[in-house]
Amino acid sequence: MVAAEGLVLAVLGIAEAFTINGARLLLGVTTTIFLLAYGAGLVLVARGLSRASTWSRGPAVFTQLIQLLLAYSFWGGSTSAVSVVLAVTAAAVLIAIFQKASMDALKDDPGNDHPVL
Repeated sequence: MVAAEGLVLAVLGIAEAFTINGARLLLGVTTTIFLLAYGAGLVLVARGLSRASTWSRGPAVFTQLIQLLLAYSFWGGSTSAVSVVLAVTAAAVLIAIFQKASMDALKDDPGNDHPVL
């Protein structure tokens, strides 16, 4: 799910690049760069989670908590569906990360940094 979030952000970054015009050049460029970098970062975090790398737990939890706040800000009106999708996805990832098996796999043990199949 974290990788899918990263890919969605990258697609949004690419879509933003196509909407850049002279009136909002700086905003468009910085938004594109931010979305692409954030998307790439999430894909990297997802790779770390799939390899049970201990460093990936913190960024994954942090991004999901931010996503929950974003979901709250989208609640109401025509964006309520977006809010629900963001909240459900973030909650699912947080539940998965805080399960006992995940916590055991991601505990701070230098000898435990290997792929989990």
